Amino acid sequence: MSSERVELGNRSLFPTLEADAYLSHAAISPVSSRVARAVQEVTSDYARRGQAAFLDWHAQRERLREKLAAFLGTSPENVALATGTTRAISSLALSLPWQRGDTVLLYDGEFPANVSPWQSVAKLFGLELGFLPKPDPRLDEEALLAPLSAALAHGARLVAVSAVEFQTGLSMPLAAMAALCHAHGAELAVDAIQAVGVMPLDVTALDVDYLVGGAHKWLMGMEGAGYVYAKTECARALEPRTAGWLSHEDGTRFLFHGPGELRYDRPLKRTIQVLENGSASALSFAALEAGLDPLLELTPPAIFAHVTRYLDALQQGLVERGLSTLRSAYPERRSGILSVVPPAGSSAAELALALRQRRIQAATPDGLLRFAPHFPNALSEVPLVLDALDDALRAHGR
Repeated sequence: MSSERVELGNRSLFPTLEADAYLSHAAISPVSSRVARAVQEVTSDYARRGQAAFLDWHAQRERLREKLAAFLGTSPENVALATGTTRAISSLALSLPWQRGDTVLLYDGEFPANVSPWQSVAKLFGLELGFLPKPDPRLDEEALLAPLSAALAHGARLVAVSAVEFQTGLSMPLAAMAALCHAHGAELAVDAIQAVGVMPLDVTALDVDYLVGGAHKWLMGMEGAGYVYAKTECARALEPRTAGWLSHEDGTRFLFHGPGELRYDRPLKRTIQVLENGSASALSFAALEAGLDPLLELTPPAIFAHVTRYLDALQQGLVERGLSTLRSAYPERRSGILSVVPPAGSSAAELALALRQRRIQAATPDGLLRFAPHFPNALSEVPLVLDALDDALRAHGR
């Protein structure tokens, strides 16, 4: 353990990682040695103690909730744990106090996890869906907001958007969007899986109404864990339609406090934690805390500054080689993602495969070549990535 250091540009927490440059944190982060140990600790504890381990790992969830709240800039009672981003959005969408004919505004180009749940509840509750144009990373904030402003003028109940667009890496102007929504009597729901963990995000300062995310990308946990944030007043207005035994106040009391405690009339929680219906993965929650701790130690501003330096250097080399960048020209609209369009005659899939064969891991969402470093990535990797790309381009006749 003495060799494990939490430092920017230091990958000692990932001693078995095969890639020389792992640039797919926007897809799935590799498992760190800390995360692996946390998962092993859970399984070992349950193997030794069985049911007796439950309360300890139930308490771990409360510790995790506090850390997530600190990371998001809110209070623990405003955070619910979930089994992933899609489930978080689905549970939230099902529990909003809809009226038939309410309008939900979505954006073209969104990851399906932030579209399909809203399509489902639209059919269920008789809602209207409106799609705004795919956000163009070349536009400034005023131009980005123009379609939303025009649509809100016709009325809407809720706007759903990603904090960072998964294809282009465009960081959306959430504070301005929230202000626009509230001025028109609408709420703003944010899918933050591509933001939280790599860049600063404060839900209180942004004034968003709801925010969800998952563990396995920038938070460096594992699949099967996520979270939901809601403003206090928004949570109180929910109409829970997916309630379970843990949705109630003192939901576990009958298990540990003697006879007479098995009741079905306990009130539902009045916080967003009402969405925590039942048993969930202790393994995934332990992994999330272990992934989160180094990020809290380093702090999001420091991580984002490091990642920005990495992407600045990488972008320059990519453009020099004829790849077209989709990264915004406006620094405030940038994220941890750099996506590029391959030159004519090459495809993202071909280049990603060639890079992988040279121990460089990148992703290919919707035909783009996407690079997404995190705190362990050292700036010294950039020449390795560019050299590997040169080899890949030559192999494809460029």
